[in-house]
Amino acid sequence: MDDTSGLVARLRERDVSAFEVLYDRYHRLVFGIAHRILGDPAGAEDLVQSVFLKLWSAPDAYRAGNCGAWISRVARNQALDVLRSRSVRAVSEIPADLPLEGAVDDAVLARIEGDRVRDALKSLPDEQRIPIELGFFSGVTHEQIAAKLDVPLGTIKTRIRSGLRRMRSDLEARVAR
Repeated sequence: MDDTSGLVARLRERDVSAFEVLYDRYHRLVFGIAHRILGDPAGAEDLVQSVFLKLWSAPDAYRAGNCGAWISRVARNQALDVLRSRSVRAVSEIPADLPLEGAVDDAVLARIEGDRVRDALKSLPDEQRIPIELGFFSGVTHEQIAAKLDVPLGTIKTRIRSGLRRMRSDLEARVAR
């Protein structure tokens, strides 16, 4: 039985010192994964607490094997769940700036324009669309996009610039119709 298995066995018996050792050993790993996926230090800290709360409350979830890999997978899955819940919430929330009675036309035009932009974005190839979505809708920096996609920074900037130009042409063509 390796050291980690012994710590988890002690954790099953509610040994606080075993939990502290596991936390000290893996909290930076969990934070790094969460921060890379969420791009938000506060959200990453919340996720660290969530992962270790899960470990404390359900230590039987870890059965055997590489504890670091298991904790990494739990952190990744929870971070992806957070991202999914953010996108669902963003779509389903009622907008704070509901149009006033006289501004209904403006709201309709803005919605039509938004639909056109979404359609133009969908028409882009993935190599251009994904960096644009990450940068503009997820608030990820160019450097983070390059790291996340494992593509050189200059290439990411070129793909974003080319994609935006292509979208502009597509939108101008749609307006001219």
